[in-house]
Amino acid sequence: MENMDYLQLIVQKISPWLFNQGIKILAIVFVAYFVRRSIGIFIEKLVRKIVVADNSLSEEAEKKREDTLIRIFSTSAVIIVWIVASLMVLQEVGLPIGPLLATAGIAGLAVGFGGQHLIRDVICGLFIIMENQYRIGDVVALGGTRGLVEDISLRMTTLRDLDGVVHHVPHGEIKEVSNLSKGFARVNLDVGISYSSNLEQVISVVNKVGEDLANDPVWQELILKPPQFLRVNDFGDSALIIKILGETKPLKQWEVTGELRKRIKIAFDQEGIEIPFPQRVVHKAQS
Repeated sequence: MENMDYLQLIVQKISPWLFNQGIKILAIVFVAYFVRRSIGIFIEKLVRKIVVADNSLSEEAEKKREDTLIRIFSTSAVIIVWIVASLMVLQEVGLPIGPLLATAGIAGLAVGFGGQHLIRDVICGLFIIMENQYRIGDVVALGGTRGLVEDISLRMTTLRDLDGVVHHVPHGEIKEVSNLSKGFARVNLDVGISYSSNLEQVISVVNKVGEDLANDPVWQELILKPPQFLRVNDFGDSALIIKILGETKPLKQWEVTGELRKRIKIAFDQEGIEIPFPQRVVHKAQS
């Protein structure tokens, strides 16, 4: 009986709290969850509507730019929503948030003196976003790190290289940005031919291969300018080096260049044009 009385006493003490603060806490969590779900949709519609289109960008590139802004604003807004909800829950639990905020402010000031790198990362991130230097889905080189941009926050950029390795690069550490996929990409191919080759024949074959590739239904959507002979680029030790240039859609240069190499090799074989390999003549001393 004593246990039953003790249990009833606990229930009597807890029940008012559950039906008052408990319901408020559930309501706060529910509203925060609803806002979190809705804010992404709202921000997406807002960004799509108010961001001024850059006429120099393609429709696909413009969408990448908007998606990047949506990701950053949505992430920041969600963090703010949950911070506010957490403070409201703490207040309902009975913890005074005034001293907590004051303590956080003092701690933040103390940390600020040692958080200069964080501030620098955030400021650099803002400039990267505002200047549209790169977007999610671009392939970039940040210093010595190259890869596909998988995510951009205010503090850092996340890249994944061809080996599947993920690199997290703080914005404050970025000194140079090379975007390999903005506007258009370029086929830049050097091919060695024999010194005995007929150069005019080589030029004709290369240009025909480039035109055929650009007119191929499978590849024509990827190519902006057909790959064509540009110049004799160098006199190598065992080959005459010619340069071939063309333009493709962003991120398609590697596919097009690979197909171009294959077709040039087949065409050269058919035309009897030699692609030489390094040779060395060894003279044996007579004994």
